[in-house]
Amino acid sequence: MITYNSAVAIEQNSLQNIHRAIALGNFDGVHLGHQEVIKPILKDNMAKNLVPALVTFIPHPQEFFSGQTKKLLTPIKEKAQILDKLGIQELILLPFDRELANLTPLEFVEEVLLEKIKANFVSVGEDFCFGYKRQGKAKDLQSLANQYQIEVNITPEQHFLVNQQNIRISSSYIRQSLSEGKVELAKDMLGRNYQIQGKVVEGQKLGRELGFPTANLKIPPEKYLPKQGVYGVKVDIPQQKTYDLSAVMNVGKRPTVGGENIIVEVHLLNWQGDLYGQDLVIKLVNFIRPEKKFTSLDELKNQITLDCQLCL
Repeated sequence: MITYNSAVAIEQNSLQNIHRAIALGNFDGVHLGHQEVIKPILKDNMAKNLVPALVTFIPHPQEFFSGQTKKLLTPIKEKAQILDKLGIQELILLPFDRELANLTPLEFVEEVLLEKIKANFVSVGEDFCFGYKRQGKAKDLQSLANQYQIEVNITPEQHFLVNQQNIRISSSYIRQSLSEGKVELAKDMLGRNYQIQGKVVEGQKLGRELGFPTANLKIPPEKYLPKQGVYGVKVDIPQQKTYDLSAVMNVGKRPTVGGENIIVEVHLLNWQGDLYGQDLVIKLVNFIRPEKKFTSLDELKNQITLDCQLCL
């Protein structure tokens, strides 16, 4: 299992003598571009007895400077699960505060990378910036770190073709794609289906009355949700070792019954059982339709029937 640490904890405990190969950045989404930045810390560095670690910032720097909560493609718990599968052994969370933001590029290298994290190898994307007012660029990091025998790898931006256009893979473009219901496009950039994880909680049981019982999910408040509407999805129930169940998911306010808050609910096809209190992993496959207010519950029921048929 991956180990969580803050830079402070690393400095104060027995891990401080461990030397690391680190990938450094925000890594929200851990998309295919991020994975290219991560690969160099896994290659050959294990033979050098360097612990492969991902170092990121909490909160996200944009959130710190804007004062506005930033919705994340991969909240910390979900990010750790993905990194664990990639072979990362530590997830190091750097508290992004005024003190860190005010460090010069040289101070960042000396006080954070060298003294606290004990990095011998650093991998960043070519758009990486650091230090006071983002003064330091990737090439600056390479130059400064080399003075302390810290090797720095700079990974070029990753692109892919969309409608014959060369598009840069980025977290912001993934968000845009999800906001438009283009989940297949998001998958192309992530290298996996976009996921929503949550615990099943009690709802109004309206779906059961309509003949389509749903699992209502409590989602981490910082999780980025896609466009409101109905989706074809696959569902994992890890506690039951059950995977890739076909299902229909609704993200929205349920206007037909006067709903006011956005909820996430899932109807599993050809499946019965008690899911209360269990964690589900929802993998988005395709966007079926936007949310709509129906004139009656019978009309809603007929539409749900059609939605389910599309997911069988």
